[in-house]
Amino acid sequence: MSIFASDLPDPWWILTWLVIGIVAGWLAGVVMKGSGYGLIGDLIIGLIGSLIGGFLFSLVGASYGLLGSVIVAFIGACILIALVRLVRGGRARF
Repeated sequence: MSIFASDLPDPWWILTWLVIGIVAGWLAGVVMKGSGYGLIGDLIIGLIGSLIGGFLFSLVGASYGLLGSVIVAFIGACILIALVRLVRGGRARF
């Protein structure tokens, strides 16, 4: 089994994915009245949120472009923050 350059993800897609994660995590932190998670925290929240949002939106068969991807990741990040606050025993402030 060999890996060719054509089998690897496009570097621009990876950069776009990271930017969407940062934006979605930052927006979710602002909307959910977070104390600030920092760049790395926003990235992690946004990326996990994009997985959550992508999964939920795929259940209804939704398709979306770049802006839709940010919105889906944002919704997923908000869900993630609410779940973390629920598990940690903090108030779920919306």
